[in-house]
Amino acid sequence: MSKVVKVIEVLSQSNKSWEDAAQNAIKEASKSIKNIKSIYIKEKSAKVVDDKIVKYRITAKISFVIE
Repeated sequence: MSKVVKVIEVLSQSNKSWEDAAQNAIKEASKSIKNIKSIYIKEKSAKVVDDKIVKYRITAKISFVIE
């Protein structure tokens, strides 16, 4: 039996790092999506205030198997 994989695009942010933003994306997506298999970071950006990064932002694609 073949498996079907679906891909969604999400936006996420963190005060700590881009890696933390990616983990936040997975954590939130897993509340309503099961069988997450991968995350692809499509784009990174940051919000800067007073010459300091205050928000790390990502655009990511999350793939999961449809049952």
